[in-house]
Amino acid sequence: MAEQILKLTEIHKSFNLGTQETQIIKGAGFSVNKGDFLILFGPSGCGKSTMLNILLGLEPPTKGEVIFLGKNIYDAFDEDGRAQMRKQQVGIIYQQSNWVKSLNVIENVYFPLTLRGLPEEEREKRAMEVLKMVGMEQGALQNPAELSSGQQQRVSLARALISDPALIVADEPTGNLDSKASEDIMALFKQSNDKGKTVIMVTHDLEYLKFASRSVNMADGVVVGEYSANDERLKKLSVSKRGNIGRAEKS
Repeated sequence: MAEQILKLTEIHKSFNLGTQETQIIKGAGFSVNKGDFLILFGPSGCGKSTMLNILLGLEPPTKGEVIFLGKNIYDAFDEDGRAQMRKQQVGIIYQQSNWVKSLNVIENVYFPLTLRGLPEEEREKRAMEVLKMVGMEQGALQNPAELSSGQQQRVSLARALISDPALIVADEPTGNLDSKASEDIMALFKQSNDKGKTVIMVTHDLEYLKFASRSVNMADGVVVGEYSANDERLKKLSVSKRGNIGRAEKS
């Protein structure tokens, strides 16, 4: 039986806008097993980024449970504890890379290990290993701002991998990339997954579902479909144009 590392149950999330309460998540949930490459997809505004923030411990749900590595992260940890959890167990990649501007590529990559107090020689050795994995060892001494968007996302993946996290989380990682760079970074995610890394990726683009072992479709704050790789029901998704996703047809 597959080892479950993450489970979100009956998640609700509301925000107060002035005197009006707006419900963004309406009882959604899904689970992630070790070794999954799970893609959470749906149209803009469906609640997938809010779900991502909730599972990362960044935004407490109004109601519901998030169990990560056997612990309810909003009961077992305070805000500092959840920050430590992310630092030690989660590698995060965003659409827009965030760099320490005074540091070069390799220093940015091993920065998480600096926070852990590892010796410089060990940090550099591990950083070069992950940079080689993503094909960016030649740019180790460059400033990240000098790199293309695709190269920066490769470096972001290296930084996410360096701590050997239990989970890699990517929020629209191809959003600023052209089609070739997007395919390249997706291939690297798949390569990492093939080596045993568990990956959750948020996207609104159906093109990338082919990389997933499992897919979860959100619409209007709820989960409307869950699919395994090569599920025939994926072909029934209503798509008006590339990247514009509608609700899955029920079968």
